[in-house]
Amino acid sequence: MEDNLPVNIREYQELAKKALPKMHYDYINGGAEDEYTLRENVAAYERIMLRPRVLVDVSKIDMSTNLLGYDMPSPIIVAPTGAHKLANPEGEVATARAAAACNTIMVLSFSSSCRIEEVASSCDAIRFFQLYVYKRRDVSETLVRRAESCGFKAIVLTVDTPVLGRREADIRNKMVAPRLENLEGLMSFDDDLDAGGGSKLERFASGTLDPSLSWKDVEWLKSITSLPILLKGIVTGEDARRAVEAGAAGVIVSNHGARQLDYAPATISALEEVVKAVAGAVPVLVDGGVRRGTDVVKAMALGARAVMVGRPLLYGLAARGQAGARHVIEMLNNELEVAMALCGCRSVAEITRERVRTEGDRIRAML
Repeated sequence: MEDNLPVNIREYQELAKKALPKMHYDYINGGAEDEYTLRENVAAYERIMLRPRVLVDVSKIDMSTNLLGYDMPSPIIVAPTGAHKLANPEGEVATARAAAACNTIMVLSFSSSCRIEEVASSCDAIRFFQLYVYKRRDVSETLVRRAESCGFKAIVLTVDTPVLGRREADIRNKMVAPRLENLEGLMSFDDDLDAGGGSKLERFASGTLDPSLSWKDVEWLKSITSLPILLKGIVTGEDARRAVEAGAAGVIVSNHGARQLDYAPATISALEEVVKAVAGAVPVLVDGGVRRGTDVVKAMALGARAVMVGRPLLYGLAARGQAGARHVIEMLNNELEVAMALCGCRSVAEITRERVRTEGDRIRAML
């Protein structure tokens, strides 16, 4: 065991900032425009208070849960984030091995800097595949087929990116579009991405993302795969109900790590609305702003089946490679176990709505 290991996510973030070139750190850490939602994703968790119950026998804590029929030792899973080789040369292979070592589900991004097949063959684990619907539907279909053949268990369709959000740090840094190994041979990258000002990533996205993306594309995706489809990027009850009607197997409350629409709600603030709209028809997951085990308790209390963690894994990967990514997962799991014990929750089923007090609860109490 190394001496002086980081003891929380913030310390890993500081190490990552020191380890990475500014362009790469800003790409990983940045958000859209004023970055209000980026800050709010974390701050909104901090405004939720826990309501612990005492004199409960917590000598045995069971953090296990189930998602789409797959047993998990804890409700923490790895969110899809792109270009892990910007953080560490081993990229998503290192992240996948870290997740597998913790028996944690990983959602692999289409924009992985390692090929789907390379990640799949690196270790045995349950993995989902995150997908965009491109202007060229045949590209999206090919990626689905490859994920199926590599044993991925579900498709996570990102629905909040008809166009790329305005990420000013990337524009300022003239961010170079990371090499997208999974699109090699499927799309031409011959266009002059160096032309003009701003982010090269932004120009690449404008040529590939489809602004006509709509609910009919969910229907199309269902027609080409038998894998369960989770819709990622939903923050309103209206869209959550529509997702259930469209046959989604799950809903992921996400604002794309605050990288798309600034002043969209913090995900934890939108979670309960979505959970109520879904009314138990499908599992609801949440990502964005999770930095502590107590955050996981808060999300579970507000109805999440599982919590997805993105940037913290990249901080760990940048700071200490595969060992750092694994330590981040282990640290959050350890924090969750302690938080459950101190809240008097012996299982995730006991993390009920009564365990938290939100801003809304405080306002209603004053009326």
